[in-house]
Amino acid sequence: MGRGKIEIKRIENANNRVVTFSKRRNGLVKKAKEITVLCDAKVALIIFASNGKMIDYCCPSMDLGAMLDQYQKLSGKKLWDAKHENLSNEIDRIKKENDSLQLELRHLKGEDIQSLNLKNLMAVEHAIEHGLDKVRDHQVCIHFYIHSYT
Repeated sequence: MGRGKIEIKRIENANNRVVTFSKRRNGLVKKAKEITVLCDAKVALIIFASNGKMIDYCCPSMDLGAMLDQYQKLSGKKLWDAKHENLSNEIDRIKKENDSLQLELRHLKGEDIQSLNLKNLMAVEHAIEHGLDKVRDHQVCIHFYIHSYT
């Protein structure tokens, strides 16, 4: 015996609507996984629930970002506007700057200095000497302050 046809319209009862959403969402994700395995297709699925929750699935051989880039390229539709592109570029720039500063900090701590050439080693030595001079000057100021009030 087959299933009866249902009228496709909004389900008014909130509990029934949540149960139907959950079952059909799970069915869609299952079908997405099946078509990925059976047909070697690259599948991405994004579902936004009425409560704002997002459910996504992306085939294991590709990440969602790469999938969205491919969609944008093939469809000709822009998913990211120029502002988002600029923000993405700015994030990349800041990450590179952060990496550079982390490396410089490691060098100042005496770590990873084997890869430095003579000029860079001299720059690190100068920075350390300058910092040491500042520390000594500060110590002298504190020492003078303590002795002048005792």
